[in-house]
Amino acid sequence: MQLATPVGVWLIDPLALPDLTPLVPVFAGQSPVVVVHAGDNDLSHLKRRYGFAFRSIFDTSIAARFVGATSLGLDTLLETWLGVTLPPSRQRDDWSVRPLAPGQIDYAAADVRHLFALKERLTQELGARGRLAWMEEECAALAAQIVPERVVDPDAYLGVKGARELSPRGLAILRELWALRESLARAADRPPFKILSEDILLAIARAAPRDTASLATLPGVTSRVLSRWGQPLAVAVERALALREANLPQWPQRPRARIPGSVSRRIEALRKWRAGATQRIGLEPGVLLPNRLIGQIAEAAPRTIEQLAGVDGVRRWRAEAFGAEIIAALGGP
Repeated sequence: MQLATPVGVWLIDPLALPDLTPLVPVFAGQSPVVVVHAGDNDLSHLKRRYGFAFRSIFDTSIAARFVGATSLGLDTLLETWLGVTLPPSRQRDDWSVRPLAPGQIDYAAADVRHLFALKERLTQELGARGRLAWMEEECAALAAQIVPERVVDPDAYLGVKGARELSPRGLAILRELWALRESLARAADRPPFKILSEDILLAIARAAPRDTASLATLPGVTSRVLSRWGQPLAVAVERALALREANLPQWPQRPRARIPGSVSRRIEALRKWRAGATQRIGLEPGVLLPNRLIGQIAEAAPRTIEQLAGVDGVRRWRAEAFGAEIIAALGGP
């Protein structure tokens, strides 16, 4: 965890500490403002795992969206707004290895060292464009967002790109491999993709190797993968091959929800309005009016700005700045 104030940077090692809860009071109040970049995943993890609460957030990624930036990487924003160049990326490093290398320490510190200056620069630009309140409302929603416990989806393996090309037997292998990877990831306290990539899972599901020697011939199955997980992988494949035909997985039949014609027409009207407003206002479509909100507004069919503001997810800034245009696009007064 990288923490910075205007006078210094601290790197806190969660592997060396029993927990991070002593930091909870630091972030729970209205002050100080916590400056993050694309912090939704980080905040969600801290909320779920350590019970953190946040009151005052400034997310430089959200701020950049409201000044019309299309490239939101921190390195690009720092180069554009401050002329600062970050050290070479170390995102692919194994950050569980200790001690950290000097280059990793420099990279981690630089990730937060310039956020205060970037905040000030973006705040000036937002104020000049009259959009500071818009950004503050979005950041307040991020801070208050409740993070539900993760629910295990038994059909998550079906989301692997290329899974639809597999036979039912191949799907069974993929299902077993997916469950094995989840178990290995929990045991190692690592993200599943750091254990085995989906490409490797798919290659094994296609080839159905029955032993480690056959596994070793597949792309991506390195000597490291084979030495760590070769035997469990072979056992998972064998388990799927032993299943009876009646127990093989099938693609779920999910009837497509029918959208009434009136709702479809309102969706098209909102998309047409958004296309014009995006060019005129200089905001990305997903910032101005995300597809999720287009569907909800089309179903609710609000006739007044007050009704529009009552649609779940429609922030106050959208209703105040664009409510009249949206109602007009829907055919209202």
